[in-house]
Order: sequence, then C-alpha cells, then structure tokens
Amino acid sequence: MADYSKLQNGSDVRGVALAGVPGEPVTLTPEAARAIAGAFVRWLAARTGKATHELTVGVGRDPRLSGPDLAAATRDGILDQGARCGDCGLASTPAMFMSTLLPGFGWDGAVMITASHLPWNRNGMKFFTPAGGLEKEDIRHLLALAGELPPATPRQGRAGDRLFPSPLMDAYAAHLRQLIIDGAGSGPRPLAGFKIAVDAGNGSGGFFPRQVLEPLGADVSASVYLEPDGRFPNHIPNPEDKAAMAAIRKATLEGGCHLGIIFDTDVDRAGAVDRDGSPLSRNRLIGLMGAIVAQEAPGSTVVTDSVTSDELAAFLTGKLGLVHRRFKRGYKNVINEGIRLNQQGTPCLLAIETSGHGAMRENHFLDDGAYLAVKIIIQAARLREKGQTLGDLLRELREPLEAAEHRLPIGAEDFGAYGARVLEALAPYAAAREDWQVAPDNQEGLRVSVPGLSGWFLLRMSLHDPLMPLNIESNRPGGAAAILDQLLPFLEQWEGLALPVMEK
Repeated sequence: MADYSKLQNGSDVRGVALAGVPGEPVTLTPEAARAIAGAFVRWLAARTGKATHELTVGVGRDPRLSGPDLAAATRDGILDQGARCGDCGLASTPAMFMSTLLPGFGWDGAVMITASHLPWNRNGMKFFTPAGGLEKEDIRHLLALAGELPPATPRQGRAGDRLFPSPLMDAYAAHLRQLIIDGAGSGPRPLAGFKIAVDAGNGSGGFFPRQVLEPLGADVSASVYLEPDGRFPNHIPNPEDKAAMAAIRKATLEGGCHLGIIFDTDVDRAGAVDRDGSPLSRNRLIGLMGAIVAQEAPGSTVVTDSVTSDELAAFLTGKLGLVHRRFKRGYKNVINEGIRLNQQGTPCLLAIETSGHGAMRENHFLDDGAYLAVKIIIQAARLREKGQTLGDLLRELREPLEAAEHRLPIGAEDFGAYGARVLEALAPYAAAREDWQVAPDNQEGLRVSVPGLSGWFLLRMSLHDPLMPLNIESNRPGGAAAILDQLLPFLEQWEGLALPVMEK
C-alpha cells in the first residue's frame, strides 16, 4: 500500500517531479499521478452516482518539463477505471474548471497538471468538478484512496474512443472574447486602436493575446514571453515577483501601450500595469477590482486576505462604500468565505488575495486570472472613451510609506503547536500595552495597530511551512523598523523562533 499523503498541499497535490536539485528527491512520479487520477475517477463515481464508464474527465497541463509524462500518466489512470478522457494538451487551470460547465463540454471532472509559480523541478495536480475545486478533506481522501489501488499494469493496445483530443482552449478563448464584446459594447472589434502588452512568463497564458485580444482588434505586438517554456528562462511567472512586474512595466512603457497584463504559469492569477507604468498588483489590484464591483453592486462585501493595508481598507469602505472583510491567507480560504457570506444572505461579488488570486461571484467564484484581465480590459476600454485611465479610479488609494515582511523560522519539532503558543501569549501582551490596539476581528494570527508610529503589525502562522510571517506597515519614515523594535522584547522570549535581522 503506497503512502501519497505527503503530496498534499492544501487543496492541491504538489511534489518534486524532476531530479536535478540537490536535496530534493523526486516525490511526484508518473506512477503516483496515475494512481491519484484513478482514485479521482472512483471518487467522482461515488459523488455522482455514475458508473466509472459513464464519466468523462479532462486533463490539461502547463508547460513544465515534467508535464507531458505526468499528463500521460494521469490520462492512463483515468482510462484504467474505464472513464472517457479528454486530452486538452497545454491549458490553463481556469479553462480546465470551465470544461465542466462550457456548452459542448460539461465534463464530470477535470485535472490540471501544474505547480503554479514554483520552480521548474516541481509539479502538481488540481482537481475540479462542476461545483468547483476540491477541498482539503477531498484531497486527503483522494490520496488515501490512491494508496489502496492495486499497482497499475502497462497499458496494452489503443484506448479507442475513450481517449480523445479536445479543443478546450479554443472554446474557452471564444468565451472570453464574447465577454469583452458584451462588456465593452462597441461591436465585434471593441479593442480596435487599443494596444495591450501581455507577459505570459513562458507559461500557459500565451493564448490570451493571440486568441482573445487580437481577434477583437487589439494591437498585442508589445507582448513578451508568450512561447511556452518549462524552464521559465526570463523570469518567475508570478505577478508578485518584482522582476516579473518590472518586465511587464518595461513592455508596456516601451511599447507605448494603453495597458499591460501579466499572468502566472497556469493563469489563475493576474496583475496589470497602467499606461503610465503604475503597477496594478497586490493592494492596487484589489482596489481596482473593488472599484469595478462598486459600480455593479454598491455596498456589497469584498473579502481579502489578512495582510491587506489599512489604506486599502479605507479606500474600499470610505471611497467606494463597500464592506471590507479581512480573512485568512490562502486563496481557498478567501474564496470559501465569499461563498459562505452569499449563502448567509450577505452580498459578496469579489473574493481576492494580494497574491493576485481573485474570484467573482458572477464567474462561479473561480480564481481566474484571465477573467480578471477581461474585467480590467473592459473597464479600461470604457474609460478610454472618456479620456481616462484605470489610474483615475485609484487616485484616492494611498499606499503605505513603508512595508516589510519578516519570515521567522520555527525550530521546534511541532511547529504548529509552538506557533499557536506564541500567538496565544502575544494577545494579552499586546492588550496590556496602552500604545497598541489589538484588531477586534482577528481571523488569522494577531493584528495590532501602533498609532504612535502610524502603522500596524500582523504575526501569523504560515499555511504550510514551519514559519511565522510578520508583516509590518507604517506611514512614518523609519516606522516599520521602530514597530519591529517595540515587538522584539516579546519575540526574544521564544527560543524556538529565529529573530529577524534588523535593517539599519
């Protein structure tokens, strides 16, 4: 009986798929992928009440070097159970989810082979049904079931019509084009005269300028890194990465573009750059999407992760008239909180993380970078007709003067319990200080305002690693270091914590 439990990474499967990095042995093998895919089919059969031969499951991948072998093994695992398998080839994660919903598809499930922005030697698997992505408990059950399956035997002969090539990305691109046509309201070529640079980071996003924007009249000639390359030779495909944002900023400015768009590897995250080079990522991306939502549903709630700035909160609530709900880090946590609010009768149209994972109620609460890009492009096209830019929507959004994140390693063996004790002790320590104010609604870790230094700090546990991230922001020169200096006497009491290096 194989043990695949260590491949779980929250609501995904992830592991080392290629040798070559010292100290990182291969853990996600084709054999593992085949077993896990077979378990997914059995899990789907149990959930849907269908026989396995009545199921259809799609498989797509990003350009990682290990992708073809893992995708082939995944297809074999699906066919082992008698299900039909749609081979989507190079695809995006959101498109794989939409394969369960788009007309002409409507498959029972889908598997995406991707590890998002992680290094070249990593890979993973994401799973979808028409109800959305699988949850942590589903993955735990899936991996246990995979370990119970008998070893697979080499496949003999052809799979016949149970394995078929699928033009999913063509259908998904057509879906996105229609959204822009309907939203921009300027005929079949609403982007004529509009110049947009796209940075796909050599991931799966190269389809977007070619199949979505160009047919609508956009000039995409300034786009960069559209060719899939699993080595990711130009920069990490990650909208949070400074080098990646510098690349799309350069492409936008040098190309004289109205807008720049950047995706992560599998296109479930996005960032943007305004025509003047101003980045639209992290707090500014949330502010922009909040401004779009406020036009559609004034007074609705926006859910974000816990590290968003006070300035963003003031913009969302004060300028836009929205309700801001800070929640736990982790895109599934943020999205599930948005779903929960709607279920209890609280309108929430947007759930978005500072990482660029953004999901909208109108789009099945799917974290879809291409869909966010579509919403941004529609807004930019409307503003262009008025002689305005996206930056005009964000004029009143201030940025903190200083922002820092320190990642404090935990040396204790049971790092989760140790971190919990640190946070439990910090709460009364912070409350006893007259110059600190503990946030009233802490969904994750402990957030404390430091009014005397015009700032705040948040200490929390990492989602997966033996770390305690410490976020600090201040609107006073030297304020972030001063806040850290105030917190150090507490941190120094904990021998299991590696203290941050003070930057002078």
